[in-house]
Amino acid sequence: MEFLLENKWAILVSLEVLAWSSTFFMLYARYGLKSSFWFKVATVLFALTGVIPQVLMGIVNFIATKSVDLFTLIIVLLIIYGFTIGKKHVKKLDNWAQRKFSNKENHRD
Repeated sequence: MEFLLENKWAILVSLEVLAWSSTFFMLYARYGLKSSFWFKVATVLFALTGVIPQVLMGIVNFIATKSVDLFTLIIVLLIIYGFTIGKKHVKKLDNWAQRKFSNKENHRD
């Protein structure tokens, strides 16, 4: 527990990088590989690197500090972003990936 609290910012940044990487992999699996298996794997990776650990880290931090500090606030803002504006950004990214991979198929002819 002490390790998590001492390294919470580095862990949070690492989790964000992994979550966005799994998002890109999810889009690649969906449109590039056209694989439902790898899409499901990427979805699980996203859950394991995105929302779940961030919420848990926010809870652990809140319990340890007994207050809403900057770290907890950032976690709350990231979660709010993910459920609001972030959805629109991911939809735009999804549309971009779909166009990108459909263009590649059209250039192969």
